[in-house]
Amino acid sequence: MELHDEIRVEAPQEVVYEALNNPDVLKACIPGCEELIKHSDTELEAKVVLKIGPVKAKFGGNVTLDPSEAPSKFSLSGEGNGGMAGFAKGGADVELIDDNGGTIVKYLAKADVGGKIAQLGSRLITSTSKKLAKSFFDKFKGEVEQQA
Repeated sequence: MELHDEIRVEAPQEVVYEALNNPDVLKACIPGCEELIKHSDTELEAKVVLKIGPVKAKFGGNVTLDPSEAPSKFSLSGEGNGGMAGFAKGGADVELIDDNGGTIVKYLAKADVGGKIAQLGSRLITSTSKKLAKSFFDKFKGEVEQQA
């Protein structure tokens, strides 16, 4: 599965980059996030509860960030396990483009799922993933613009 989109955030690139690396901001924006622990500048651990169709599961997972091209680009990869519900793994490339006082946030995310969740079908998984991504970025935009 692949998702891509872009949004404009009314804040400078540095502010957007810092927010995308702030565990408190991320926890507030990630749908179903119960816990987000920053182990280092590149390692995060998360606990998220998601409902995809009839399947509701608590996922525990790890995320690794690659900030080598920061603040204009960075990537992340991660894996999550939802026990009997299955697993998810994937990554995303994020580009932050300075845009006349604001920032355009472009992302390309790829994910694979397995287990009971995979049996729900790709249309339902893709539709739910798009809704979750939209929810995250709507909340993120609001949080950053309020702080800026």
